[in-house]
Amino acid sequence: MPPLVKIRSERDHMSAIERRIADFILDNAHLLRDYSSQQLASALGISQSSVVKFSQKLGFKGYPDLKYSIGQAVARAGSDAGAGPPAAEPGDDYAQIAERLRLSRSAADEETRLANAQADVEAIVRLIDGAPKVFVYGLGDDGLYAREFAMRLSLLGMLTVHHADPVLMMANLSAARPGDVMLVFSEFGKMPQLFQLSRQFQDVGGKVVSITRHSANPLRAHADGALVVCAHDPAPHVAQLLYRSALQSLLDFMFVLLCHANPDRHRQLGVNLERIEHLIDT
Repeated sequence: MPPLVKIRSERDHMSAIERRIADFILDNAHLLRDYSSQQLASALGISQSSVVKFSQKLGFKGYPDLKYSIGQAVARAGSDAGAGPPAAEPGDDYAQIAERLRLSRSAADEETRLANAQADVEAIVRLIDGAPKVFVYGLGDDGLYAREFAMRLSLLGMLTVHHADPVLMMANLSAARPGDVMLVFSEFGKMPQLFQLSRQFQDVGGKVVSITRHSANPLRAHADGALVVCAHDPAPHVAQLLYRSALQSLLDFMFVLLCHANPDRHRQLGVNLERIEHLIDT
């Protein structure tokens, strides 16, 4: 996993001093090559040993290894960014904005791919493919993506239960049985009603898969499986767009994996798409 992604994802688990180090590195990654561990400690008003322990906690031998890894990541990002933006006349931001957004989306997709280990993703695919029923739940904007993914699962011939209302979903929990799976979409994973639904679903023997940001949150911590989305940008409106774009890419990938995992479901998809096309034509 890229070092900056790892720092972002583990920040919420860190102590106050570790968060100060993490925030400084995230905000000044391009300048880190000029800082020794002592200089970084002095800039933050902490001990040098705190910087060393921070590096080791992230899985590096020491601060020099962390600094080198971050330097490599920054250099790669700079190379990618420098290769693409089209030349624009002064005052013409149209092409530059379009290219920056494209590069940011590409980076968010790549970080999301790296943050979801292959073994974890394949285990979730097997869990969904083998479930007697799949419950899909999300609120607000998350509910839009939950609804679309539930529809895709239905096209594969899966018995899917979807609601965007916590009361209705709670009522449907009476139909849950051991082996069923619940997919819970929640960007930040902190809504109490989602956590309550998940715990009750697990109490009857169901398995919960969370789909959240790649950050510490209660929903992800207690889920049986987790899909995570990486999307970061200083501008809040851009960060939101990157999250939605990376989430959609992740769900598309999961759908393709499900098609490949079970030829029978793939054939059922073809049958259902043909029926839909016939219905539209008539």
